[in-house]
Amino acid sequence: MPLIATPQSQHFSLPLALQSGASLRDYSLSFETYGTLNAGRSNAVLICHALNASHHVAGTYAGQDNSEGWWDNMIGPGKPVDTDRFFVIGVNNLGSCFGSTGPMHANPDAPAGSGRVYGADFPVVTVEDWVNAQARLLDTLGIRTLAAVMGGSLGGMQALSWTLQYPERVRHAVVVASAPNLTAENIAFNEVARRAIVTDPDFHGGHFYEHGTVPKRGLRIARMIGHITYLSDDVMNEKFGRQLREAVLSSADGYRYSTQDVEFQIESYLRYQGDKFAEYFDANTYLLITRALDYFDPARAFGGDLSKALQRATCKFLLVSFTTDWRFAPKRSREVVKALLDNQRDVSYAEIDAPHGHDAFLLDDPRYMDVVRSYFDSIAQSVGAAT
Repeated sequence: MPLIATPQSQHFSLPLALQSGASLRDYSLSFETYGTLNAGRSNAVLICHALNASHHVAGTYAGQDNSEGWWDNMIGPGKPVDTDRFFVIGVNNLGSCFGSTGPMHANPDAPAGSGRVYGADFPVVTVEDWVNAQARLLDTLGIRTLAAVMGGSLGGMQALSWTLQYPERVRHAVVVASAPNLTAENIAFNEVARRAIVTDPDFHGGHFYEHGTVPKRGLRIARMIGHITYLSDDVMNEKFGRQLREAVLSSADGYRYSTQDVEFQIESYLRYQGDKFAEYFDANTYLLITRALDYFDPARAFGGDLSKALQRATCKFLLVSFTTDWRFAPKRSREVVKALLDNQRDVSYAEIDAPHGHDAFLLDDPRYMDVVRSYFDSIAQSVGAAT
């Protein structure tokens, strides 16, 4: 039977204290659940999303074609994270543009009756803030302990942070294509993308909603920069190489000799990705989420010593990396593995030889899927998940 997803929302009136010193009140979290929570409430799995994803993790919406969740190949009946056995929860992070309270929502601190949205006044949020908000949601669902928390990329950072902020509430952590912090190069990519957005004349200091504009030019460039980093050089060469667009091939030597026209297939592809992204993603959300990526660094409070930082973690771990992922390279996952082993923690590690770059964590590599399936099979046996 196909998995039908139903969006839900939970409102919170109690202010959430943020790492920045600010707080957020009267906020809501959008989420979806799949499967059935067992009698012992021991089979819950929390899925944490990456930059441009949401709470719609798996399944489809009734009556909507092409509405599959972003990790639908991983999660569902009979899939590696089997919703016949686990109760899976997907939560949209604060500051997002997919339902949870974010820059596009009304600011409760604005003058009464103004209807003013947060815009650039939405407080800066961190990975730790998201984890605290997720913990509150689990409290409302009556879930004290997670069988597992799982995420890829930025979602993997959240999974790792769960094991440090709430070690007593997590039995297993599955961290895929992630890192204990961003390298300077990664921060640089994020900053160039943010500069593209904030220097767009339609940005208006982040209050573009009031001007009836959208900084699409900046969003397009930000997405193009990001997309380059998600793919490997091998994949780009195999898929596009130096192929010219059909419209260009009609000229005598295959070039129109222009500095502004779209000549190559890779250029056309990146512009398509940028155009599509600019139609649905919020510019302030992009700034918030990339900055949360930059700030994440659990070892910072321990003088950069990751082993000391991970002493608080008590659960079992599975880490997965991909050989051609140069944005979150395997050596970053191995840093986490070493730090966990330094603390004599139970950790499994799989390094998948895959050509797809960072995007591999979303794809159907059978070795990757088998590793996750095997790990969740063992979790099901240990927590008494439904069969």
